[in-house]
Amino acid sequence: MTSTLMHTADTDGARAGRRVLFDVDGTLIDALDNQRRVWRTWAERHGLDGDEVYRVALRTRPLETFAHVAPERDPHACLAALHELEDEDVRSGVYTAFAGAAGLLSALPPGSWGLVTSNYEHRVRGRFARTGLPVPEVLVDAAAVAQGKPSPVPYLLAAERFGVLPENCLVVEDAPSGVLSGLRAGMTVWGVNTPVAVDGTHRHFTSLEEAAPEILTFVTGAG
Repeated sequence: MTSTLMHTADTDGARAGRRVLFDVDGTLIDALDNQRRVWRTWAERHGLDGDEVYRVALRTRPLETFAHVAPERDPHACLAALHELEDEDVRSGVYTAFAGAAGLLSALPPGSWGLVTSNYEHRVRGRFARTGLPVPEVLVDAAAVAQGKPSPVPYLLAAERFGVLPENCLVVEDAPSGVLSGLRAGMTVWGVNTPVAVDGTHRHFTSLEEAAPEILTFVTGAG
């Protein structure tokens, strides 16, 4: 598949104005076990049930998670402890890129894609370095916005940085909050790496590898 993708991109170039915006964790990088382990470790240190904390964390931002599972604790101290665990996991954890990720990112024309993540840029760069994925020029992280997913703000900021209209952007996501963020931004949203479609997605693919040729076609107009 990789050789076909590369040939298509070289031949057709980017279609004017179209951009692909990828989520990171769960979309390009398989970090599910890492996230579960970090949250469970945090929960254990605070005398909480790790499974319950992780269930809450899956659908909320960290400060919202703390307010729900540990309302009596200082949220900023909780966040600092979580960040320490996450940074250590970037240094020592095992990460893999999803099948098809490296070939797709290498095949996409330069400047045609970016990252929109609820994580922080230094962790994204650390994980990409560990997995050999290239880092694009446009990277919107948690520090770049006051409102994260499911707000449309992160994806709208990415479109603004590219200088393109939201309707010319394709969002590739795996999580309900990210899907909703892309939809609220007025973008086309495709879901990947889930056995069933996340509500609201315009198209669903069970894997990133399955979606890769269609993502390239969106950008290049090939096919």
